Amino acid sequence: MPSSPTAGFDRRLFLTSLLGAGAAAVGLSGCAESSAATGSEGASAAPLADKVPAGTKLKIASYQGVQQLQFKLAKLPELPFTVSSWLNIGAGPDVINAFRAKSLDLANNAGIPPIQAHFQGFDAKIVAIDITRKPNYLFATKPGSDIRTVADFRGRKLAFSQGQAQGVVLLRALKQAGLKYDDVKLVPLTSNQFLTALQSGQVDVAPLANNQSPAYLKQYGSKGARTIDTDVVDLLNLLWAPVSVLNDSAKAAAVAAYIPQWAKGQVWQYEHPDVWNEEFYVKTQNLSLEQAKGITALANKPLFPPRWDEAIKWEQETADLLAEGGFVKRFDVSSLFDHRFESLAAKAVPEEYQR
Repeated sequence: MPSSPTAGFDRRLFLTSLLGAGAAAVGLSGCAESSAATGSEGASAAPLADKVPAGTKLKIASYQGVQQLQFKLAKLPELPFTVSSWLNIGAGPDVINAFRAKSLDLANNAGIPPIQAHFQGFDAKIVAIDITRKPNYLFATKPGSDIRTVADFRGRKLAFSQGQAQGVVLLRALKQAGLKYDDVKLVPLTSNQFLTALQSGQVDVAPLANNQSPAYLKQYGSKGARTIDTDVVDLLNLLWAPVSVLNDSAKAAAVAAYIPQWAKGQVWQYEHPDVWNEEFYVKTQNLSLEQAKGITALANKPLFPPRWDEAIKWEQETADLLAEGGFVKRFDVSSLFDHRFESLAAKAVPEEYQR
């Protein structure tokens, strides 16, 4: 396989376009040293405290207010620490930048952002895992497109975010279809640019989240836009935090206290689809109830494994796939997992969600 993802593809320019010049400058200097970085230098192995010390605060990501709404609707107990800010942030590159700026302590992402952070030389650890068995993303075409299968992606312009879940879903779909990186044209974008890029014809295809596609098709389906389903999954829905946060015993205890609430909130949402459709999709996302039901029908049952073996294997496969294209250097992903937190999510939920 070629050492670069596509002909004439400049990885430095690619990274700059994704992260912004300032962050990329830091990240690229880290890339030069990434073969030595393990993501675990200075990481604490101290046992977690039984109680969260008084006065402890965390800054937590809650994209579109999902976590607060889950906690409110599920009537979960009050957290034993102060959330000094809930940040409406979800995209992996944005999370990494917020971690670097110390404006964020804990985030919810897919498996690829921790790999990207490691490549940039930033130390962070995964502290909780939710396994995703069904696809969360599908591929949408621009209006008027004749693309109907992944095999038709050959020679086309594809929206690609190196540091986000959508990126690995695309790479896995290409591999499954037998397409190499230089068989397509990868266009560096972040996921919040995908819809605009599709609408304007800047790209032929972009991976969209299941909850984005109904509105897109409603607007452009009559103009020839369509979606392409695959069985490619992004296996990991995870919580992760900077090593500097986890080395603080008080903040580490707060993270440990948050994980059970996070798991319970997801279980509650899964078990109460009618309420969630009305309170989230209809009231906050401006979708129709019919659209909301369509999204919920595709929802994954949350699964919190007591052991992370499968997650580590999948994360290694993902890192190796990125390395094949020259996006990152090869490394052992086991360094990304903080096993002190391994069983906390599973212990917080009923047995049927522990797998």
